[in-house]
Amino acid sequence: MERSYDAGASAGARIRLLRSERGFSLSALAAAAGIGKGTLSELEGGRRNPTLETLYAVAGPLGVPLAALLEDHDGATAADEALTARRLHVATEHGTTTEVYLVQVAPGRTRRSPAHARGAHEQLVVLTGHCRLDVDGAVVELGPGEHHAWAADVPHSYAAGPAGFSGVDVIRTPG
Repeated sequence: MERSYDAGASAGARIRLLRSERGFSLSALAAAAGIGKGTLSELEGGRRNPTLETLYAVAGPLGVPLAALLEDHDGATAADEALTARRLHVATEHGTTTEVYLVQVAPGRTRRSPAHARGAHEQLVVLTGHCRLDVDGAVVELGPGEHHAWAADVPHSYAAGPAGFSGVDVIRTPG
């Protein structure tokens, strides 16, 4: 069973506002995010709680960081079957948003992430366990204390080893 983000109604309201501000129709955003129009309508109406996967899918086409859709406080948590992300800090300076998350990927699970907004960059420092990072086909193996940075405006995934992994994920999004 998928776990969902802790404040679906406010996420839905944020999605609706951002969609409207950017001139997307419900159908156009749903198509760009790869989700059903009915699903998006239910999210915006607060009748469905979004999963982390859905939030990422919507954030990319809207051109916003994940933080724009989450509760506006440090400690907010978003999760799905594979990954739990706890927001540690968000800062916006000179038109760039920097998000810092403590992430945990369950043992043997893979979290696939769609491309983030154009120009986004991400970096991961593994704290415990092992991670197999696949960035648009380029694979990097990371263990405790190891770090990798990449352009995050392409699809990428995090696969946990048999013990899972935890790490600090930093995402910088321009605009």
